[in-house]
Amino acid sequence: LRIRNFESGQLKVNDNHGNPIEIATVVVWAVDDTAQAVFEVDDYESYVSIQSEAALRNMATTYPYDIYEDGDIALRSHTQVISDALTKEVQNRLENAGMKVIEARISHLAYAPEIANAMLQRQQATAIIAAREKIVQGAVGMVDLALEQLAEKGIVELDEERKAAMVSNLLVVLCSDQNTQPIVNAGSLY
Repeated sequence: LRIRNFESGQLKVNDNHGNPIEIATVVVWAVDDTAQAVFEVDDYESYVSIQSEAALRNMATTYPYDIYEDGDIALRSHTQVISDALTKEVQNRLENAGMKVIEARISHLAYAPEIANAMLQRQQATAIIAAREKIVQGAVGMVDLALEQLAEKGIVELDEERKAAMVSNLLVVLCSDQNTQPIVNAGSLY
């Protein structure tokens, strides 16, 4: 009736997006009904091992490794939800043999080596896009503020064509990765 640990080896499975991942689990369990544990299965420790790995494989194929869309539950980011789902999955497989699962959690999670580099590039691209979105939002706000203040203070009146040129120039300056070089226009605006 002692509490025991089972740690699986690293299994190679596909997540629900088909990406090969490496995953392992630790299951904390105990015999709850000794008669069931002795009579329902030949070797209850082996049964725990096989069923825990089967539950882990099944659960891993249900979720993506990483979040791809808002609202997704992912193996990497939702550890408690995943742990609860894994515990329930293992418990469902072991209860008919008189065993109780106290906890099950992922002990190892990584992309398989053959796609790890490509997935790292994908994560970096996602971060760059998110940063660019922030830059564009800020730039649009600054351009709007500049046009508003120019009109409010009556510094200069711009027709639609000049406004479009100014918006274009400001967005290039504000969104550029490179430092911009100023060009002084000594001529007339019109």
